[in-house]
Amino acid sequence: MKASAFAYARATSIDSALELLGAHGDRAKVLSGGQSLMPAMNLRLIAPDLIVDIGGLIELRGIMLQGTNLRIGALTRHIDILKSPEIATVAPLLGEAVAHIGHPAIRNRGTIGGSLAHADPASELPACLLALDGTVIARGRGGERRIAAIDFFKGIFQTALAADELLVAVELPVVRQGSTHFFHEFARRHGDYAIVGLAAQAVIEGGNFADLRMGFFGVADRPVLAKAASRLVNAPVTAALLADASDALGKGLDFQEDQQASAAMRRHLARVLLARCVATLLHRPELYSSGGVA
Repeated sequence: MKASAFAYARATSIDSALELLGAHGDRAKVLSGGQSLMPAMNLRLIAPDLIVDIGGLIELRGIMLQGTNLRIGALTRHIDILKSPEIATVAPLLGEAVAHIGHPAIRNRGTIGGSLAHADPASELPACLLALDGTVIARGRGGERRIAAIDFFKGIFQTALAADELLVAVELPVVRQGSTHFFHEFARRHGDYAIVGLAAQAVIEGGNFADLRMGFFGVADRPVLAKAASRLVNAPVTAALLADASDALGKGLDFQEDQQASAAMRRHLARVLLARCVATLLHRPELYSSGGVA
């Protein structure tokens, strides 16, 4: 299947892109790397009247440390994140997750801004943004606004971006001392969309969690920050406590069913990932075998 007919415009600046988006509203779609947009168009899941190509806007590329924050331009490609020493030092979760995105051809073209704005619930980077407590920077003709990750994702392919706004950057707080991370996804093959995945960022002090943020993806209509993780913070983690958190996770998320997996299967896999994450981060393998997964 091929995309339905559409017009094409290449933006020469951020202002020109915003002018085009303002004129055409939700009848326009932004093209950055095209690795999510073009397949959706070819399957006719979306049929925009106009494609606004922002791929030439070099001001939207780059990774910069700014005090206690890391700023990543929206057009920064996955491969650049994978190779970035700044990412490896202050946001290693992001680098590990990017290695699971598609295949080399996709990582060479796809962008962080495109992935976040597309908001596929089975995508890796939106869950990482939740786990890292990131912020999306959006720009419209009235100026910039900052959107917390927890408020950005609204549903399948839906975000808090207005039709006349452009995602221009992402900001992440530099990880704290004692921070560690976990990433794993279940997929039929490496490079396929995840059936269930988990991106987690933690701070460990004295053998316990001082902070724990778990972003699940592939489980619901959007990436989800698991409230059950709070049960494991500032408390000695025992098998009983982990089982309690696992039960809360199973009851607290609205697991989706599709051709890949039933809701029950997704619930089970999410609980497996919770136990595996906790056991890995605390270096306590016995917790995985007694983590309340049934």
